[in-house]
Amino acid sequence: MSGLDYETVSRFTQQAGTLYFAVIFVVAVGWALWPKNKKGFEEASRIPLSDIPLNDEEL
Repeated sequence: MSGLDYETVSRFTQQAGTLYFAVIFVVAVGWALWPKNKKGFEEASRIPLSDIPLNDEEL
């Protein structure tokens, strides 16, 4: 019998998925907190409060 039984494959995929999620999470948080992106996030945070329509049509 080979070493690839259900428990082995299941454990490997769970660990790989956790590692993948952790890496993506760290990259996303790093990107969000990068000083270069601050201006864009500040502008985006004011969109709900602006009276300027986003396109030519009035809603």
